[in-house]
Amino acid sequence: MNIDDLKATLNKHGGVAVNNRFHVIFTPPAQSLLNLDVQSVVSQAVSGGFNLKNLVNDPRDISLLCQKVNLPGRSLSTAEYAVEEQQNSYPYDYIDDDCKMEFLVTNDMYIRRMFDNWMEGIYSPTKHVVGFKDDYAVDVVIQMLNKQNVPIYGVRLEKAYPKAISGFDLEAGNDGLLTLSVDWKYDKFVPEGALSSVVSAGNAVLDLIT
Repeated sequence: MNIDDLKATLNKHGGVAVNNRFHVIFTPPAQSLLNLDVQSVVSQAVSGGFNLKNLVNDPRDISLLCQKVNLPGRSLSTAEYAVEEQQNSYPYDYIDDDCKMEFLVTNDMYIRRMFDNWMEGIYSPTKHVVGFKDDYAVDVVIQMLNKQNVPIYGVRLEKAYPKAISGFDLEAGNDGLLTLSVDWKYDKFVPEGALSSVVSAGNAVLDLIT
């Protein structure tokens, strides 16, 4: 391999993509522009950590707190058939990988409360009632960014919702950071280019305002 040819190829395609620049954008179904979580506001006021910014749900908070996400892959389902004693395969469907995210947990339990409320909207443990999918599923946009923080590729998870959230391991003598893992289910993912991903992200933010 000629190193100069490799450098020229990398430069032609904008350099090597990195895995530590990304955005995750979605609006939880029960969330609005104003923070209506009374318990959270009172808790912040009692602890002395309240300010007027706590009354507004900033859509950037979710992306900033997301520390890890896997961009799902896709595989083809195939079936075997014989043609003149030779085995062949043909594709008939595709399977999308599950998606998992990891979030930093803040002292107001913002992320944990958000997903707790979301999952209760999917299935009520007190009423034993399952919600309507249109009421609890949202589109989730995952963007890969370049070093200038410009989207270069993205996927949109259609009709996504949290399937599982992790618990917390609390132990004396350990002052490590708390994180929350979330497993997602969705109907399908749609690959998006730079422009279409920006449009999808804008629509997700508009859902918060409207």
